[in-house]
Amino acid sequence: MAEQPRPFTLAIPDQAIADLKARLALTRLPDQAPTPPGQPWAYGTSVDYLADLVAYWRDRFDWRAQEAALNAFPQFKVPLHGIDVHFLHVQGKGPNPTPLLLMHGWPGSVYEFLEIIPRLTDPAAFGGDPADAFTVVAPSLPGYGLSFTPGQPRFGVPAIADCLADLMTEVLGYRRFAAQGGDWGGFTASCLGVEHADKLLGIHINLLSVRPDLPPPADPTPEEARYFAEAAHWVKEETGYQWIQGTKPQTLAFGLTDSPAGLAAWIVEKFHGWTDNDGSIESAVPRDRLLANIALYWFTGCIGASFWPYYARLHGPWPIPAGRTVDVPMGYAAFPREIRRPPRSVAAQSYTDIRRWTVMEKGGHFAALEQPATLAAEVQAFFRDLRRA
Repeated sequence: MAEQPRPFTLAIPDQAIADLKARLALTRLPDQAPTPPGQPWAYGTSVDYLADLVAYWRDRFDWRAQEAALNAFPQFKVPLHGIDVHFLHVQGKGPNPTPLLLMHGWPGSVYEFLEIIPRLTDPAAFGGDPADAFTVVAPSLPGYGLSFTPGQPRFGVPAIADCLADLMTEVLGYRRFAAQGGDWGGFTASCLGVEHADKLLGIHINLLSVRPDLPPPADPTPEEARYFAEAAHWVKEETGYQWIQGTKPQTLAFGLTDSPAGLAAWIVEKFHGWTDNDGSIESAVPRDRLLANIALYWFTGCIGASFWPYYARLHGPWPIPAGRTVDVPMGYAAFPREIRRPPRSVAAQSYTDIRRWTVMEKGGHFAALEQPATLAAEVQAFFRDLRRA
């Protein structure tokens, strides 16, 4: 019999906050390599940007306010698959709320979801239909944030999917549930759709689990040609982080666990490159929420464990096993600044029951954080018929 979840409240010790500020005060920045005009991020994180961010983090950022924002939601921990799994469990307000597993990825956390959860659990408060309400379960993925303690087992995507399936069914007692995710959360939703299809109403994702080694068709459509050209550029210019995280994660973890400025530089470069911004990260993501996410990585010391899906990916099979497909109903929100945007013809090779495919007007990789209202509306629209079937 599964153990019962125990209530959890986040409370970082004052000493840990003081230690962080002391380390930030001793930050030693590198010089800025000469960059092309107007391209301060051309070779990675801008030194000027990081200097300003570190100063703000040290002198003005209010961790306690962000801690309180997370603690405003009901949180729990439960022993599962050899670790303590942390999750938010927010009851829906409607006639028959559908359980929804909401999953983040790297380098994200449950801080991505603080604006979207109320829209999903209480749509009437935002002018929507109470019949669209979900009861949201938003876990910290195993190995991430508050689902990490030093020395615990490491998890790849299939193991994460198995763990979260048991969280939903064995621990929380939901016979069937909906799933939504981006980044590794999207991969996990897809893996659930293969290995735990009987438990799912369907999956909604904003990052497709499409094999990177697919050959381009002999006579590609313009959309297919665009995708394969973008994919080739991505592999050449944007996958360095995957190779180091996927081959020598322990070595990188030393620097990022010891230096908060180094940790911030590693993470904010992705928020700069992957959000739909106007050149400034803060035009897409509030600075305090960005730092709350980074600070959670810092205080929990989880960065090394968070790399593990990359290591498992490079040293094991693709999360969707060869010869198998995702056959549960699937909905996809195609945000314009997502890191990979396969056309529907390519996605259909992996997903056999695409019910909804929406090209979004604005947003990037961190969709729940960047565009909570439009993503919530898409999730509601996709599951509206499925929940009533």
